[in-house]
Amino acid sequence: MNDFDPVEILLAEDSETDAEMTIRALQGKNLTNRLVRVKDGAEALDFIFRRGVYSERPAGLPKLLLLDLKMPKVDGIEVLREVKASEETRSMPVVVLTSSAEERDIAASYMLGVNSYIVKPVDFVKFVDEVAKAGCYWVLLNRLPGDVPVASR
Repeated sequence: MNDFDPVEILLAEDSETDAEMTIRALQGKNLTNRLVRVKDGAEALDFIFRRGVYSERPAGLPKLLLLDLKMPKVDGIEVLREVKASEETRSMPVVVLTSSAEERDIAASYMLGVNSYIVKPVDFVKFVDEVAKAGCYWVLLNRLPGDVPVASR
């Protein structure tokens, strides 16, 4: 990916193992050509809002934010809160991909406007399948305002 390619997927995941499994799952569906991974919530917000090291990033939002909740610096709930509070980023789909099945995390995520909440399966094969399905839906099938149909690209 060069500096001018639009990002389709922003993966906010601090765990190297979970990030690697997520990327592998998305590679299996050819969805990693325009993927950027960030390792904490502060970096995710900087990327999304084009701040700090990402201030020169071309304008435009990812088609999908895959967001872990339990991250250092700024947790996923705060990232979700800021993304959904901003007029500029509110329509960006956010899928929480986390190990937390706690009702309070699920409820808080939906109260803040998450588009989907997926609990990471422990089994590798199930994990890969769930991530691949989510990626295909949100990147290939879901339409956002201003999207150009895939066949027209």
